[in-house]
Amino acid sequence: MNVVVRYAPSPTGRLHLGNARPLILNWLFARKNSGKFILRFDDTDTARSTEAFAKGIEADLDWLGILPDIKVRQSDRLDLYDVARDRLIADGRLYPAYETADELDRKRKRARALGRPPIYDRAALGLTDEDKAKFEAEGRKPHWRFRLDGRAVNFDDLIKGNQTVNTSSMSDPVVIREDGSYLYTFTSVVDDIDMGVTHIIRGEDHVSNTGTQIELFEALGAPAPVFGHHNLLTDSEGQGFSKRLGSLSLGQLREDGYEPLAVAIMASITGTSLPVEPYPDLDSIAERLEFSMISHGSARFDPAELETLNARLVHAMDFAAVHDRLGPVEGLTEAAWLALRENVSRLSQVVPLYQEVVVNATPIVADEDRDFIALARETLPDEPWDETTWGQWTGLLKEKSGRKGKTLFLPLRLALTGRHEGPELKALLPVLGRKASLARLS
Repeated sequence: MNVVVRYAPSPTGRLHLGNARPLILNWLFARKNSGKFILRFDDTDTARSTEAFAKGIEADLDWLGILPDIKVRQSDRLDLYDVARDRLIADGRLYPAYETADELDRKRKRARALGRPPIYDRAALGLTDEDKAKFEAEGRKPHWRFRLDGRAVNFDDLIKGNQTVNTSSMSDPVVIREDGSYLYTFTSVVDDIDMGVTHIIRGEDHVSNTGTQIELFEALGAPAPVFGHHNLLTDSEGQGFSKRLGSLSLGQLREDGYEPLAVAIMASITGTSLPVEPYPDLDSIAERLEFSMISHGSARFDPAELETLNARLVHAMDFAAVHDRLGPVEGLTEAAWLALRENVSRLSQVVPLYQEVVVNATPIVADEDRDFIALARETLPDEPWDETTWGQWTGLLKEKSGRKGKTLFLPLRLALTGRHEGPELKALLPVLGRKASLARLS
């Protein structure tokens, strides 16, 4: 089987970490199976969809390193939906309903008061042509519902195993709005058939929709794809992310200086049996991740875990990988990068740390340490310096002063960097050089 998957976001907000989970899982599955990945914008809701959000989603995918094989917009495919609509109307599977939102709300409340599930009563199926003409004369426009079979729909889920959705306990879904625009449930199935989608990988909150969509596939004369419903990514409090509120949006994570690979790892590996660690690239995750590894429990995101993972990725980067990203900073050499990288968790922290420690440090010398710092100045070795210089210098100081441990090293750190903690001094000392070090020890 030639694998074809799709990611179909609505361009009504910025992608957040929760949205990234199905995005990346689909991409990984396509990569593992040498398949095709489709980016399909669900933009039939013209009131809320914007070009700016569509461009933002494409920028997010590009940042993550995900390059779609095909990009389409549902707003360009209306003729295809019209053909499917007419077929289902002719077959008696779509029917017009004229209830207003208020009327439907009253029906639901009445059903609940009587102890019944608030399922649509299919009153519209009993409308005569005269009834419809009367509603039309009143200015009402119908919405269109898909008539469900009302049966047990069984499917073998890639992640959850055998599943059953009983459509008899569901309302016939509205698939066309009063203004004639299509809803996602309908257009998604039509597109999946037309594009030959073989696998649909999405959040477990869509399981109940699957029963409806399988019936739609069958009504349109097509076999249903294979479904896989993964656990949802939540925040540290167990709450879902909000696209409208921008909570942990990919754009914000990018602006905050996180590595796209760190974000991709967290979005895909959290809630699986794979360890969260600095994989070299997405393909290496694709090779290892199996659907059987995805937990049936929640996948809770921990911001501290992202920070730690990001730091591990940064600490392993060589200078060539970061040189252009750091920008032209005078004196920020490979030696400086190697001395500083273990002390940052994001690349955006490197230049400020360099300015603070290497360029503009304010030496701190306590009164009780002045004689010791004077001795340190007198014994400072001549250049050239390398990473052995620090050990030679402090060894000599230990012998001459009798100091050791914190009383030896901390005064030197404070005098050289103005900080109680920071880069390892054996790597930093050659970066500072003898002239700057002498000045700070004065």
